Amino acid sequence: MSDDGFLEGGSCGPGLNCQPLERSEAEQLSTILRSIADPTRLQLFRLLEQAPDGEACVCDLADSLGLRQSTVSHHLKIMTEAGLLDRERRGTWAWFSVNHEGLRRIRSILDPAPQATKEL
Repeated sequence: MSDDGFLEGGSCGPGLNCQPLERSEAEQLSTILRSIADPTRLQLFRLLEQAPDGEACVCDLADSLGLRQSTVSHHLKIMTEAGLLDRERRGTWAWFSVNHEGLRRIRSILDPAPQATKEL
């Protein structure tokens, strides 16, 4: 080790013993995180997670947050396209529920160690 605290040869340590995410996976995961990284979308997601039947209509979500339906629909569309929500059309209304695979992906980003353990 040199006097400046670095290992000889320009390295600052023994190196990482892990692989980075593939670029395409990192891009997909960042899309998911961006889709929920908004206060209104977080509120909507939490409402859907806690809904009695696991689903809610756009009109009920708009009423709960005191927002216009068009605003809520815009946010729901972003989360649906990112794979966080499922959408079902019933008559003139759209009903939304949490997509559990999308939720699993968020959890794997935030707490990757349990996922690695499960795969072993």
